[in-house]
Amino acid sequence: MIEPEKVAAHLDLLAKPKGSLGRLEELAVRLGSIAGTLSPETKPRRLLIFAGDHGVAGDGVGIWPQAVTGAMINLIASGRASCSALATQFDASVVLIDAGSVIEAPPDCKLYKDRRIARGTLSLARQSAMTGDQFWKAWMAGQAAVSEARAEGVRLLVLGEIGIGNTTAAAALVALGCDVESDPLVGAGAGSTPESLERKRAAVRAGVARSRQVVGSDPVAAMAGVAGFEIVAMAGAIAAAADAEIPVVLDGVVSGAAAIVAQAVDPAALESAIASHVSAEPAHRVALERLGLSPYLDWNLRLGEGTGGLLMIPLLDAAAALLKNVAKLEDVIGRP
Repeated sequence: MIEPEKVAAHLDLLAKPKGSLGRLEELAVRLGSIAGTLSPETKPRRLLIFAGDHGVAGDGVGIWPQAVTGAMINLIASGRASCSALATQFDASVVLIDAGSVIEAPPDCKLYKDRRIARGTLSLARQSAMTGDQFWKAWMAGQAAVSEARAEGVRLLVLGEIGIGNTTAAAALVALGCDVESDPLVGAGAGSTPESLERKRAAVRAGVARSRQVVGSDPVAAMAGVAGFEIVAMAGAIAAAADAEIPVVLDGVVSGAAAIVAQAVDPAALESAIASHVSAEPAHRVALERLGLSPYLDWNLRLGEGTGGLLMIPLLDAAAALLKNVAKLEDVIGRP
């Protein structure tokens, strides 16, 4: 990494009024400082999607059955999901890390990686969602995904997720990590009725109350109590990207919850993180404010799958081009 001030000083020397490209210049400063160069590369890039099932889905916290997670795994594996279309459009490879789905027959394709810690978590509404040992196994699954990407020369990562019930876990993690009341953080997720939304709030309240009893003495156990395998794996990936100095683009509320986990484990974990957007889920804005991350898009997105992060790719390409391809003012007018 290099100092942001050095990148900003370079931008001020270019043939344009200082600061005239607004937040694109801010993004260029972030990209250049993370990559450690005034000539950052944004290719090859990769979408890492983390999948996991949640026991709390069985408590009626949403309107979709848990089988949808498996259906989406197969849809992504076949290249026909929304994230697949955007990844193809923006020339990003896709790798799907299954950290804990309940599917019986995993798809036979190169982009699917079976790294399951268990077949879904337990219900956070009634007991700890996972053990501490499972937490660290999930964390390492995310770290391994980044290590593999780095070995293959990937220069930019986008994170996404799938998992019925994971906005329940995300709301609980944000409430726990930000030490705020949970009810206002609970949104509709993939869809809700008034009855399912109240069940979701009750489940989050129960999980957070249980985890708050141990957060001071064992923060990992507290987070494990309400997390999902895919969320913890994503947290491990965020921290690994920081270690590798690879820009990592976060998506919506679930990746925001993962970032809270990552920072709790490793205070330097967000050094290469870029927030793509603020989602329609109420917990996301709270998480971003707590993390000190300023999103670039506010488009009412709430799909997940890394789709919001993928939409940042053209902006990152533009930021890189600004740093690399614009002449210096002194070269244009012949004097400093």
